[in-house]
Amino acid sequence: MHDIALIGAGRIGKIHAANLAANPRLRLTRVVDPFPEAAAAIAAQYDARVSTIAEALADPAVAGVVVASSTDTHLPYSLAAAEAGKAVFCEKPLDQDLTAARESAARFAALDARLFLAFNRRFDPNFATLQARLAEGAVGALETLHIISHDPAPPPVEYIKVSGGIFKDMVIHDFDMARWLLGEDVTEVFASASVLVDPAIGEAGDVDTAKTILRTASGRLCVISSSRRSGYGYDQRIEAFGSKGLIRAQNQLETSVETWDEEGAATDRFQNFFLDRYAVAYAREADHFADILDGAVPLIDFRDGVAALALAEAAAQSARSGERVLL
Repeated sequence: MHDIALIGAGRIGKIHAANLAANPRLRLTRVVDPFPEAAAAIAAQYDARVSTIAEALADPAVAGVVVASSTDTHLPYSLAAAEAGKAVFCEKPLDQDLTAARESAARFAALDARLFLAFNRRFDPNFATLQARLAEGAVGALETLHIISHDPAPPPVEYIKVSGGIFKDMVIHDFDMARWLLGEDVTEVFASASVLVDPAIGEAGDVDTAKTILRTASGRLCVISSSRRSGYGYDQRIEAFGSKGLIRAQNQLETSVETWDEEGAATDRFQNFFLDRYAVAYAREADHFADILDGAVPLIDFRDGVAALALAEAAAQSARSGERVLL
């Protein structure tokens, strides 16, 4: 069993703590957070101890560190943990600054760091199955992708102000998904964005609705539809069009119950919260971290984090300029 330190006792930290505790190969032993009450609540629940970062990294029994703190701390905490010889499970994004992320890549490589960047959607069973079928050629050669990611409702404007913008905060998940499914590097990015949901988001310097087109060197295309509001639940769909057909991953419903009457058929609502929609994916991330601690190579590492961040910056640049950006 591997001892784990958790940095960050907020909403996502609580999810990771529960999944660490539920995994028979992992044991949460230390919790770090600038708010002692938050750290103490998780520590008491899972028989861990409240610690400072220095104490957690100096503990030889700690094999891995989960970085679930605020975004601006992801990179420095991950580097510190890697320098201490710990395996690292870091929430996305690696950083909000592309230059800083690129400069860190050499340091992670020199350390031979075991860094797992948590783009959780790759661990969703539906999306993972879609990717596997594409890879085995179930519909021939992939030609185009359509990724839809619409939130039920926008977050508070105070969050928007520190989020890094829609492309780095929200669409970055879809950039990683696109890279994974396309199987090729993206060479061109074009994005168009608007404020259609809440004028306050625009006043905060961000947008809330965007369409992004990615193109690879071979000509494969991906369209990403992004919105801070759907009005009907958490909309998470992918369509992959190949030379011989289509593979589609649909939304998840709250139940599989259908009602049939003279007015037709009605299904249940879409799941309405990302922690519900991706609950299985988060648990599978913890299991992959256990694999890494057992010697496996991280499926998503710092290079993937830098690549996704580069796409986010390119999309933001394109949306501002109205022109495509070449990578």
